[in-house]
Amino acid sequence: MEDDGVVTVYNNSAITDTKKKNQFSIKVQLAQMLRGGTIVEVVNTEQAKIAQGAGACAIVVSESNQSGISRMPDPLVIKEIKRVVSIPVMAKARVGHFVEAQILEAIGVDYIDESEVLALSDDQNYINKHNFRVPFVAGCQGLGDALSRVREGAALIRIQGDVSGNGDIVETVRNVRSVMGNIRVLTNMDDDEVFAFAKKISAPYDLVAQTKQLGRLPVVQFAAGGIATPADAALVMQLGCDGVFLGSEIFTGPDSGKRVRAIIRAVMHYNDPHVLAETSCGVLDSFARLNLNEDEGEQSGNGGTY
Repeated sequence: MEDDGVVTVYNNSAITDTKKKNQFSIKVQLAQMLRGGTIVEVVNTEQAKIAQGAGACAIVVSESNQSGISRMPDPLVIKEIKRVVSIPVMAKARVGHFVEAQILEAIGVDYIDESEVLALSDDQNYINKHNFRVPFVAGCQGLGDALSRVREGAALIRIQGDVSGNGDIVETVRNVRSVMGNIRVLTNMDDDEVFAFAKKISAPYDLVAQTKQLGRLPVVQFAAGGIATPADAALVMQLGCDGVFLGSEIFTGPDSGKRVRAIIRAVMHYNDPHVLAETSCGVLDSFARLNLNEDEGEQSGNGGTY
């Protein structure tokens, strides 16, 4: 059943809590366990092992074949990956496809990503995430989108940028700045202006008011799309994100483990220029391969990536 209110817990203090044992509160706390980390997209057990060895806080499983209609990954692949790693495992479901979500929950994934990067199954409705025990991740491009997804039950927000896998971070930065900029505007508003602002961004008033009180989204917020270097990862962290998603294109070419480790370390030390300089040494040439040409981008199919 959908919770009567949203519970946010930061630094062990609850902002609101309408039920003593609020299911959504538990999901939010599970998502906060990923805060400050890097979630790496993988397509097979080998990549999953590399991501875990590099220090990823979680992995997200996606389809290996991106041609044609992109759907949830094969449950058999997810089970194989779960057997070889000990970190949390996410899997993608199509927007609105609650049956894919039911299947993913049944096979024991730790989080479900309702991913607009996949082909849509429902262009009008999102999954009612309150119907599930497992925490959900959902994407947004602006503050109104983010709070709408939280109202539906998302416990982690993915601020989404480029989905082509071309290593272009400009859209991600634009969307992160948009979300953070609107939060700053909201924080400085008079209380009687919040109603109009909530209507303007098409977001639930109570969540807008809670965001004003917190000075941030009421759930953890990660950035995704175009993050290809340690500097990219540190940039979105310094802009206010709680972590990053890395697309599976990070495994392109040799030394993929080194690249993943470099970005994960950059996320952990995003405010230390000396560590960032160290993590960038000797890896930028290999990162350049992630700037795919137009033909390669077209070959990636409809599925896209983080």
